[in-house]
Amino acid sequence: MLYGKRVVVVLPAYNAARTLEKTVQEIPTDIVDEILLIDDNSKDETVKFAQRLGLRVFLHEKNFGYGRNQKTCYTEALRTGADVIVMLHPDYQYQPRLVLPMAGLIATGLYDVVIASRILGGKARSGGMPLYKYIANRALTLIQNFLLGAKLSEYHSGYRAFSRNVLLSLPLLVNSDDFAFDNEILVQAIYFGYSVGEISCPTHYFPEASTINFRRSVKYGFAVLWTSIRFKLQKWHLGKFRIFDIHAHGLRQYYQAINGDR
Repeated sequence: MLYGKRVVVVLPAYNAARTLEKTVQEIPTDIVDEILLIDDNSKDETVKFAQRLGLRVFLHEKNFGYGRNQKTCYTEALRTGADVIVMLHPDYQYQPRLVLPMAGLIATGLYDVVIASRILGGKARSGGMPLYKYIANRALTLIQNFLLGAKLSEYHSGYRAFSRNVLLSLPLLVNSDDFAFDNEILVQAIYFGYSVGEISCPTHYFPEASTINFRRSVKYGFAVLWTSIRFKLQKWHLGKFRIFDIHAHGLRQYYQAINGDR
């Protein structure tokens, strides 16, 4: 618990056996009530290691994709009664100890969403971020800030914290099942007026850390642009898109269909 709020960390996992234990060992369990691992049909011993570490594990029967993994992460975290949900990759690319300040910014009500930015602090390149990824990150962020009217240092970090209300309110289930989900959820939060904060996060690129290849990076980049264009068209009333429809399929409807949110 943190400031009277239940904190749950979710780990969207795929072939994370080599880095899982190191990641979990550095999560501040004194303030984290539960750690959930959602395995997207890994081919290594991720599930075995997770069970050995005492994590609560959920299994996908096949590889559904990173976005679908997050949908399961948030669904199951909310089901446990979480007030603050922190999404952390189990590949040790991000610093697990930052769960504490990120959760604190949510639990105190200062922000609805918090991003751990690799760009703030200026250590992305020294942490091993490939040059082409750094250039693409900066270019896409510049374009998105212009189209969305925001001032974030980056939109592409995979380390985020959310309030319960945000995850219940956004139409998450209509989002992509692939990597574009990461960007869509942030753009949705901005569209619906939720406050988004950032903290600086050192990052480490190494062989065991998961990353997407160049081809998928390009695909992700085009998806980011399309999400931003849809945002602008919807704001200008020149288009209508489900990802910005507050009544589209989201987790709140899921809970109301069962027995209502608590």
